[in-house]
Amino acid sequence: MDLQVAERLMTADELLTLDMDDHIKVELAQGVLVTMPPAAMKHSRLSSLLLALIFNFDRDHNLGGWVTGEQGGYLLSTNPDTVRAPDVGYICKARISLYDEGTYFPAAPDLAVEIVSGESASELQEKIDEYFAHGARLVWALFPKTRTIHVYTSATNIHILKAGDTLDVGDVLPGFSVPVSDIFAVLEN
Repeated sequence: MDLQVAERLMTADELLTLDMDDHIKVELAQGVLVTMPPAAMKHSRLSSLLLALIFNFDRDHNLGGWVTGEQGGYLLSTNPDTVRAPDVGYICKARISLYDEGTYFPAAPDLAVEIVSGESASELQEKIDEYFAHGARLVWALFPKTRTIHVYTSATNIHILKAGDTLDVGDVLPGFSVPVSDIFAVLEN
């Protein structure tokens, strides 16, 4: 007779107190700790560029939103807890009041950006489903190998952009747009 010992599920509060290497990205998926190695340089450069573009647009247009990097956690569900850390997140000013200092943001960001490198299609779709189920209005999935961006306006509504197309953020950041080729140009030099 095989006995299986159930692994104890971790809570978001326990995740906050975890002493982890600052270079390892961690998430909590239904109470299970998920660790990811440091991002490859292409991944990091894309995420830095998008973070800067969105931050600068928000600041230059005095929108008052928050931009987060992959170390920013979003508590998407409890019992068991799920905490996701998109590569880039954007929270509109109107939703900032949901945040309680010292915890994770208690919902998905308005815009979640995932740069796809090691996730399987099912893992990516799981994250997208979770983001929309918990308040996201827009999700971008960037695929560096194919230089395409999948823009989700819901978990099932997707538009694929490639070179020659322009990426915008709709009503999340009205007026923001950037050519897809400009985003992936960061990988050229």
